[in-house]
Amino acid sequence: METSFTPIQALLGGSLIGLAAVALMTFHGRIAGMTGILTGIILPKGDWNWRLAFLLGAIAAPAMILLLTGMSLPLQSDIPSWAIISGGLLVGVGVAFGGGCTSGHGVCGMARLSTRSIAATLTFMATTFVTVFVVRHVLGGF
Repeated sequence: METSFTPIQALLGGSLIGLAAVALMTFHGRIAGMTGILTGIILPKGDWNWRLAFLLGAIAAPAMILLLTGMSLPLQSDIPSWAIISGGLLVGVGVAFGGGCTSGHGVCGMARLSTRSIAATLTFMATTFVTVFVVRHVLGGF
C-alpha cells in the first residue's frame, strides 16, 4: 500500500484545525474534541447549536473543496468493511476509557501542556504503531 505525503495540504489542514480549536476555546471556552462534541449532540447538554455548527462545518468542508477547486478527495479503500467497522468500534471503546479522543487530547490538550493529554496521545500513537506493524507485517496486511 502506497501512501503519498502532501506537505502543503497537511500544513494548511493542520492550520485550519488549530484555528478552529483556538476559535472554539476563545468564543465558547470549549475544547475541540470531536467525540465530546458529537456526544453533546446525541445526549444534549443545552449547548447544542455550536456543536451542530462545528460538526456541519467538518462535514461540509470536503464538499466546499470540491466545489471551489474541482478536486475530489479519494474515498476508496482496499480494507474490508468489517475491518473498518471493527476498528471504529475499538476506537469508540478506547475513547470511552481514555476520556477523550485524539482531537481533544492531541490537538487541544497537548497545546495546554496537559500531562494527562500528553500521556493519552503517547498511548494513542504507540497503539497505532503496534497495530500497523502487526496488521502489515505479522498478519500480512489487507
